[in-house]
Amino acid sequence: MRNISFILLLVLVASCGSQKNSRSTKNRTVSVAAADEARKGNNSDSPKVHPESIGEETPNRFDSKADYIINTALTFSGVHYKYGGTSRKGMDCSGLLYVSFAEHDINLPRTSIRMAERGKKIRVRDVAKGDLLFFKTSKGSKRINHVGMVVKVEKDEIKFIHASTSRGVTVSSLREGFWNHAFVKATRIL
Repeated sequence: MRNISFILLLVLVASCGSQKNSRSTKNRTVSVAAADEARKGNNSDSPKVHPESIGEETPNRFDSKADYIINTALTFSGVHYKYGGTSRKGMDCSGLLYVSFAEHDINLPRTSIRMAERGKKIRVRDVAKGDLLFFKTSKGSKRINHVGMVVKVEKDEIKFIHASTSRGVTVSSLREGFWNHAFVKATRIL
């Protein structure tokens, strides 16, 4: 029984995300709901998009493929974390991006470590909406185990959507101590 508990603990720690342990004393909440209109075969009880919560000014206008993919990802806001999940019943970080990109005919690998091998590596100061951010969230981890997608860049703040074990599908800021410390690299797929 003890071995099973240990293995389960290892799976959770090595999974796609970790408990947020921000070093900031200021609590921050970002609430991003999502648009039903962007989803195919959507539920009528799904949340509506509120782009102003991530600073967007035009809720029904999309400028690029990245905007469509971001909106698709936002439709999963609030979905609980589930290791290996790819549905509204639960999803992990790579599952969120795998599904969001696939809905727009872009095939990504299923795991964050494999996603990190795709695209062009870019400097963090050059990231734009739709770019992928990769993290090592476990202490002493030697490999990437978490991924998020940039939803907004404004001045020196980068907001990204991801699925964390503690908060499910949510939008966070790269300014947050935990995410800033765990950040490894950014890549451009689009």
